[in-house]
Amino acid sequence: MQSEKASTFPVPQTLDAWVKQLDSIALPVPAAAYTKVHSALNDSRRSLREIAELMQDSPALVLSVLREANLKAGGLTEPAESLEVALNRLGLARTGTLLARLPSVELQSIPVAFRQLQLISQHATQQAYGLFANQLARLWQDIHLGSLLFLAPLWPMALAHPKLLEEWELRVIHKGESAKVVEKALFGVRLVQLCQAVAQHWQLPIWVTQGYDLLIREQRNLVKVLRIAHEHDNPLQRQQALDADLPLRRWLNQPANTILLANGLALSAQQAWDTPHNLRWQLLTSLYLQQPFDELQQQVHQNAVASARHHAAPGVWHPAEALLWPWEARRVHKGLLPAPAPSAEALQMWRKHCGDLLKEPSAFTNAMHLTTCARDALLAAGMRRTVLLMIDRKTDTLRVHQLAGVPSAAAALLIPYRDSTVLQRLMAQATQLRLTPSNNAQFSALLPVQLRSLFPGENLLIRSLASQGRVVMVVLADQGGGPFSEMTVQAFGKTGQCIEKALTTFSQRNG
Repeated sequence: MQSEKASTFPVPQTLDAWVKQLDSIALPVPAAAYTKVHSALNDSRRSLREIAELMQDSPALVLSVLREANLKAGGLTEPAESLEVALNRLGLARTGTLLARLPSVELQSIPVAFRQLQLISQHATQQAYGLFANQLARLWQDIHLGSLLFLAPLWPMALAHPKLLEEWELRVIHKGESAKVVEKALFGVRLVQLCQAVAQHWQLPIWVTQGYDLLIREQRNLVKVLRIAHEHDNPLQRQQALDADLPLRRWLNQPANTILLANGLALSAQQAWDTPHNLRWQLLTSLYLQQPFDELQQQVHQNAVASARHHAAPGVWHPAEALLWPWEARRVHKGLLPAPAPSAEALQMWRKHCGDLLKEPSAFTNAMHLTTCARDALLAAGMRRTVLLMIDRKTDTLRVHQLAGVPSAAAALLIPYRDSTVLQRLMAQATQLRLTPSNNAQFSALLPVQLRSLFPGENLLIRSLASQGRVVMVVLADQGGGPFSEMTVQAFGKTGQCIEKALTTFSQRNG
């Protein structure tokens, strides 16, 4: 998650105080979704089902409508099991009044940490649909709503305390510290207990609170089923081992477990697809479905790609991006193959570009002309993806000046650097940083997520460039995310020196 501006909210230290604060925060709705729903509410030809479908584009709106409907019911009836039921309880007039209270915000202005968490929830819903919709068709509404809202108690926390969540991620996920110790220090309470308390207060679907209850009180059963999944490769052997413990089989086969499995898959995939944590959730799901692991894994990957097609957006990371590389690039990413060195022809082109950068007086008519040559030199040196950023000190941001091999939408990114310790270090003086599998977790967690998500993989070169003693540019480049060719690493360093010389010569010409 990306660092956001310092929170103006105090940090509660008790469960009741947390619930009260998170309950008070209005969740922003993307302006495009807001406009569509507002128009539909005022269109007498629209059915409740059509309005509910339009609302699905904004998880925050789904949650707000559901909370309002359950609040109106006053606990006298069961929580609404679908958005359509919630709309029917509220009525169109009260739904319109609720919509008017919610902030309508352009997507790019919604805090990244909040958008990232909602994307994980949408990915979880797609996993639930792909894995369980056919098998449990009659229960699909419950599965859909539960999987979307399972992480909803954390959404307002991402708005109020993004730095706390960022520190939790760094210490627990990347450094492997005890979750219990870290959460007590940061939040004063365990996160899973906080999520359960908020879910109960909002009267979220019963399967959501059951999922948290399972994580809190039934870990022994989780360990048992994981042991069965680990010890038996053959589905028949796994089924026989599970059948031998009938209470455990009944416990595992509860439909409510589907939303926990879907969210476990989506949340763990954010780190990587091949971590032990993600493997555990895949094994559990394979056992639940009695499906061979290889088939399950393939289906999970396909679901992730389907989610990315519907839900991916600029500035947030979707793990499906790591599945879209060609097979050879994946082998490189996994460390099985180094990237190839540049060919003789490519090196000849690289020398030509570097020669242009070193010319005196400067051969460039403007900064864009200069950075285009710099980008082409990096590509000729063997880089597959590169981004060149210029520093805007008035706004404390990095602006994309050139890019190659990354989504074109990245050209519009503005990267704040004050909240990133890594970027601040790079701003202080011309520095080169090389990310490898051994230090990737440490440094990636300290980089803005919009920037890091452009370079999936564990190997990355970052270099800040100075002109007349002051850093003016940052360059990021990789060879697909896998190990570098050492010749390309050397060429990257020399290219950086040539760009610095070109920047100084160009600034003197226009001084």
